Amino acid sequence: MTTLTKTEDTPPPTGPEGFLSVRDLSVRFATEDGVVKAVDGLSFDVERGRTLGIVGESGSGKSVTNLTILGLHNPHSTTIDGEIVFDGKELITATERELEQLRGNRIAMIFQDPLTAMSPYYTVGRQIAEPFRKHTGASKQEAWNRAVEMLGKVGIPNPAQRAKDYPHQFSGGMRQRAMIAMALVCDPDLLIADEPTTALDVTVQAQILDLLKDLQQEFGSAIVFITHDLGVIADVADDIMVMYAGSAVERGSTDQVLRAPRHPYTWGLLNSMPRLDSDLSAALAPIPGTPPSLLNPPSGCRFHPRCTFQDRVGGNRCVTERPLLGADRSSACHLTTEQKRSIFIEEIRPRLG
Repeated sequence: MTTLTKTEDTPPPTGPEGFLSVRDLSVRFATEDGVVKAVDGLSFDVERGRTLGIVGESGSGKSVTNLTILGLHNPHSTTIDGEIVFDGKELITATERELEQLRGNRIAMIFQDPLTAMSPYYTVGRQIAEPFRKHTGASKQEAWNRAVEMLGKVGIPNPAQRAKDYPHQFSGGMRQRAMIAMALVCDPDLLIADEPTTALDVTVQAQILDLLKDLQQEFGSAIVFITHDLGVIADVADDIMVMYAGSAVERGSTDQVLRAPRHPYTWGLLNSMPRLDSDLSAALAPIPGTPPSLLNPPSGCRFHPRCTFQDRVGGNRCVTERPLLGADRSSACHLTTEQKRSIFIEEIRPRLG
């Protein structure tokens, strides 16, 4: 039997506080093989003008969390519990009509692959103009002018002409810029970016990240940035939440999490990243094992089957007791604060350089 224990002195969040507040969110999918526990007891806040980076391996629940915020799930096979409050509005109980008024207007999303997210049958300009017309009541000409303006803002050369092109006529980087223009056309208050740079080369990736930061300063949007790459997160995020197997295992400011991480999973992510100043022949240090099946997640701490530090805790606690994340700067791990500090300083940091 698994019991739940808090591992930090600070209590978990208890009510809506941020511009976007997620409280004890659980998302389950019914499948032929059983119930997938995609998100389990997740809580976090995002403030206006700040960027929250959500990082973790594939299958950790990052994208499911943000699709749930937008209400983009199958209501017939999905069970959702908890609270999602956006600017005082509860989203889980919102009607489809209410969600449609928010999507693309006050909340927008940049998808990972714009080639599949954009229609091949309509010009780029029309696809950017359409949500602006829908949400503002602008005329066709006004909406088209706005689309051209936004293409210019995201750095598309000759935007008046390129707006007439179709997605397949754009390069990968230009398509991603067009997707950002579409997301920002209505000046959203919250922008969700789902691994928007994964398929891009390093140079274009850096351009997109700089573009997002510049546009955030201009529009003042809150951003939720999803990625599996801590290197990317370091460039864009004010705060970081690390997810594993449907739950948050560590949370804090970007500086706190990257300079003094407290969870063995975060240590593993950092340790598996290549370094520019390292020996090119040196092997990377991957996290042992594989992420668990969310049909039947491990008891106790979900990371314990892959954790090399559970013997430091003593007894069978990592297997039987599930550690919970506290508020603010915290990590869900049974190691004591002093143990975490000592292990990081003496064993982890020397490997990171």
